[in-house]
Amino acid sequence: MSEKKTQTDDMRLDQHEAVAAVGPAQAHDVQEATGPSRSLAADAWRSLRSNPLFWISASLITLFVLMAAVPGLFTGADPNQGILARRNQSPSAEYWFGTDAQGYDVYARSVYSARASILVGTLATLGTLLVGSVLGLIAGYAGGWADSIISRIGDIFFAIPLLLAGIVFLTSLGQQEEFLGLPLQGYLGIILQVVAFVVVFGWPSIMRLMRSSVIQVKPNDYVQAARALGASPLRIVRSHVLPNAMAPAIVVSTINLGVYIAVEATLSFLGIGLRPPALSWGVMINDSLNQLRSGAAMHQLYFPALFLSLTVLGFIMFGDAVRDAFDPKSR
Repeated sequence: MSEKKTQTDDMRLDQHEAVAAVGPAQAHDVQEATGPSRSLAADAWRSLRSNPLFWISASLITLFVLMAAVPGLFTGADPNQGILARRNQSPSAEYWFGTDAQGYDVYARSVYSARASILVGTLATLGTLLVGSVLGLIAGYAGGWADSIISRIGDIFFAIPLLLAGIVFLTSLGQQEEFLGLPLQGYLGIILQVVAFVVVFGWPSIMRLMRSSVIQVKPNDYVQAARALGASPLRIVRSHVLPNAMAPAIVVSTINLGVYIAVEATLSFLGIGLRPPALSWGVMINDSLNQLRSGAAMHQLYFPALFLSLTVLGFIMFGDAVRDAFDPKSR
């Protein structure tokens, strides 16, 4: 009985909140004048459909995500089979991207490298979005001492150069067998190290953005109406503040996904990110250094760098298109 009463109260509160924001008469007049209302997502989708950059970037992302999920669709060769008799061969009909100094098929390794690179970028993006959004929501809505503490901690992490932080963080973690009960060795352990580093030092930017959005949403009429009608702070945050403040953080996180893939490649190139047995484009570029110095077999560098560049470009272009679609000033 009490559950049914609570649900009924919630439904009444929703109706009161919707009417209190503009008033019943004004809401009816606006509905008749403008016709059926469209959500922000519907307007954004209409804008995206007419943007050619969106379709180009979406096609690139679909291609590389499919490559990461089902590499067998693109190649039947074993990326870990090295045959010294075929080392340093140029691109040909048999080996499309040639072979490297260990006799590995460069094309097969480029295809299989998509999995680790995109996995790191995706997990790092989700981690920074979750941590940054929660802390930004608390800082922006609570204010006061909570805002000051979270903002100052964010400033400390934000001020540390990312490359220096990566060298210190990943070098110290690489010497440990496990951290907080999680293994740090093997394929998943190596990926976990890079993801943890990006989350630890990447959340302040999302936190700042989320905090700013929450501060802008708090004074709006629908939030004040819900508060005046007796809605709890948790209900206000869940039903009104969070849905209206989340869009900028999601858009920026989409752009950051491409950035984090590039960060992983940079760290792997320096030998402190992913490393064997993990395969990534950064690892392949690092492996091609000796050949690059000798001036031979340049294809070992070109093809993984091309895959990396197209992937990063696709995610950044997609994020830019989504940002423009959600920004009313650009329409």
